[in-house]
Amino acid sequence: MARLVMKFGGSSVADIDHIRNVARHVKREVDAGNEIAVVISAMAGATNTLVDLCRSAAPLHDRREYDAVVASGEQVTSGLLAIALQDLGIAARSWQGWQLPIKTTDAHGSARILDIDAEPLIRGFAAREVAVVAGFQGVHRGSGRITTLGRGGSDTSAVAVAAAIRAERCDIYTDVDGVHTADPRVVAKARRLDKIAFEEMLEMASLGAKIMQVRSIELGMVHNVRIFVRSSFDKPDEIDPRRAPPGTLICDESEIMEQEVVTGIAFSKDEAQISIRSVEDKPGIAAAIFGPLAEANINVDMIVQNVSADGKTTDLTFTVAAADFERAQDTIAKARPKIGYKRLDSASDVAKISVIGIGMRSHAGVAARAFRALADRGINIRAITTSEIKFSLLIDAAFTELAVRTLHSLYGLDKS
Repeated sequence: MARLVMKFGGSSVADIDHIRNVARHVKREVDAGNEIAVVISAMAGATNTLVDLCRSAAPLHDRREYDAVVASGEQVTSGLLAIALQDLGIAARSWQGWQLPIKTTDAHGSARILDIDAEPLIRGFAAREVAVVAGFQGVHRGSGRITTLGRGGSDTSAVAVAAAIRAERCDIYTDVDGVHTADPRVVAKARRLDKIAFEEMLEMASLGAKIMQVRSIELGMVHNVRIFVRSSFDKPDEIDPRRAPPGTLICDESEIMEQEVVTGIAFSKDEAQISIRSVEDKPGIAAAIFGPLAEANINVDMIVQNVSADGKTTDLTFTVAAADFERAQDTIAKARPKIGYKRLDSASDVAKISVIGIGMRSHAGVAARAFRALADRGINIRAITTSEIKFSLLIDAAFTELAVRTLHSLYGLDKS
């Protein structure tokens, strides 16, 4: 007997038929003798509808009331799944974030989980009861107000619940059958990974892969919660319990015997580039540029600095999210008297391509091969950043798919 968390996203609970399918997945695990907590998202599209209602009521609305509204989507699905499980003869009850409670910070709309009282769930397990927990939400104990965790927050809820109840594994059921070496919609030869290390998955998620929320992977790594990504659209009755199901295990790198040099390729078109030309090269200039951006809550990613031949001036290039592009330009323009730059250049038609792999730690020349392969394809590299297990390249957005496919083949990731 094992203790498991099963998490189902919005597409998996899109309607009553889908919810019944989820109930059958849960029943399969219960029949195998496992203790189960299910973390559930709102029905597909429900959260967007609730967000639009808040905006229609008032464009500048109270974030506390916003959370009260958007958290209701998960309340509906948790109750419906409990009903569907009961209809299959399985004891089940729904839990809202405030009932356990799942304690969070008071950052409404993007709260962080501080603690979960797992005792009510564990008492339920002793009575052979399935716990159906509403994801994406919690409560701020000081104010007693409902909070939400931001987009993809149900993933974070699931991993946090798994850590709290000391689950053997947290199964993330989604609309894909695992984590792939690249986006299969872009790279037809992308293959599903059997295992991927926490660090690699964290890089892939933060650099463009949409499989899981970044914070959920951070939690898994900190608490060593093994996460298994698998498809919710497999028919429960056709799954052989004696065989490992198809999917990807996200785990500590010590569990991975053979580590590839490169594990995957991620990309993001949600990028914009800003270049500040002819800035005096003296102490304090970087602070004058990036201080105002930080105060405006604009995250800066890639940073490249080129000093002139005479050493008196420098050009400084960096990237921001496309959504922050105009605000970033406006912030830098307002700080111009303090920065003292000659010209501001910008571009929004750029993409970031990232190559990730723990094996890079012990192999030289991995990035150099990419530079040559892209040059042979006529793809210019605007900027480069590196870390211990990844490097990222900024290129013209028009070459995104070609670059991803080129690098995927270069590092031997294509399925045979």
